[in-house]
Amino acid sequence: MPAPTAKTTETSTEASAETSDVPQPSCRQTAAHALTIVRDGVITGEGPTTRGRIHFSRALDADDAAWCARILTVSAVEHQPVSRAEVEALLEISDAAAERTDDGRFDDLLAKAVAHHAASESGLPVPPRTVALSPDTDIESWAPTQAAKIDTKVLEWLASQMRGKRRINHRLTALVATLIGAAALPLAQLPGMLDMGML
Repeated sequence: MPAPTAKTTETSTEASAETSDVPQPSCRQTAAHALTIVRDGVITGEGPTTRGRIHFSRALDADDAAWCARILTVSAVEHQPVSRAEVEALLEISDAAAERTDDGRFDDLLAKAVAHHAASESGLPVPPRTVALSPDTDIESWAPTQAAKIDTKVLEWLASQMRGKRRINHRLTALVATLIGAAALPLAQLPGMLDMGML
């Protein structure tokens, strides 16, 4: 029996859903895998997440952002924190997309997913993904606002992920600067944590 598949809707027409070859996530690992399928579609402009629409390579559109949001909020993972593998897949999607036509939805989703992961890895409570990752929820309403609350190893991992990125996600950069406490740290410590050119 084949694995269940995620459903997609055409956002421009809100048409009825059609099935695709993207596996329905059953855990955080399969959600991360499904995100790599979206990444591949962004890179090549082809594949199950781009089927039935015009999609250029290295472009990220509203449908791609919607795919990511659906994958990250399926009921199987809704009450689990965002995993490092899921965040890394989202960062790869961000790196792959040279052109954006999603009105900032993906950047918002990425920043919220990073904050969800960082907070949960630091032992802080996080809301369900459907709340935390929603475009209607302000990240400030639940995300940590002080570096003292975030585990140092999580901050170091996050800073290493941000270094050398071609595309700067201003929402994520602001979140990282807040978490790292850019104003509180002496300037001598900042280069080791975050590239100054990103601030």
